[in-house]
Amino acid sequence: YAPPRCAAAQTSAEQGVLPPCHHHEAVHDPQLVPCTCPLFSCPWEGHLEVVVSHLRQTHHINILQGAEIVFLATDMHLPAPTDWIIMHSCLGHHFLLVLRKQEKYEGHPQFFATMMLIGTPTQADNFTYRLELNRNQRRLKWEATPRSVLECVDSVISDGDCLVLNTSLAQLFSDNGSLAIGIAITTSKVHNAEIEM
Repeated sequence: YAPPRCAAAQTSAEQGVLPPCHHHEAVHDPQLVPCTCPLFSCPWEGHLEVVVSHLRQTHHINILQGAEIVFLATDMHLPAPTDWIIMHSCLGHHFLLVLRKQEKYEGHPQFFATMMLIGTPTQADNFTYRLELNRNQRRLKWEATPRSVLECVDSVISDGDCLVLNTSLAQLFSDNGSLAIGIAITTSKVHNAEIEM
């Protein structure tokens, strides 16, 4: 279970300007990856293998262990845009959960939740993640293949390829301004079949 302090949350006033999506831009060294943390405008670039240590040391993002965890996002009432993020370690890989509150339409904030693999798109295809909200005899599940951190989280959210909650739905599942999200990560069936051979 993730206590509230494990989440890194920041409002628009603290964020400044988010860095542009780098996957559309020409990068001079294809081996370098820009900082994947959506909370900060960070000029850091490095190899994929050191992204986790950069996020932990520079941005103080905590890592939760285990194939199934519960992430608690607190202060859901904060104004949009606001991000909550946590790293999740399981099955030999690291994943980044991004929960964003933003106004897709003026005056109508929505919540967007997605899981990104700190790895390549080919590696991401080997996994399935499930996000589950469960409260007051209601259950809501989202299941998908994670995207690679080499893709831009802003594009994932603007495409709507993630769990999307309007404010009233988020309130049905929240408890005193906190939203508990169950997270489960499994290997895909194709990957499991390859392991058995």
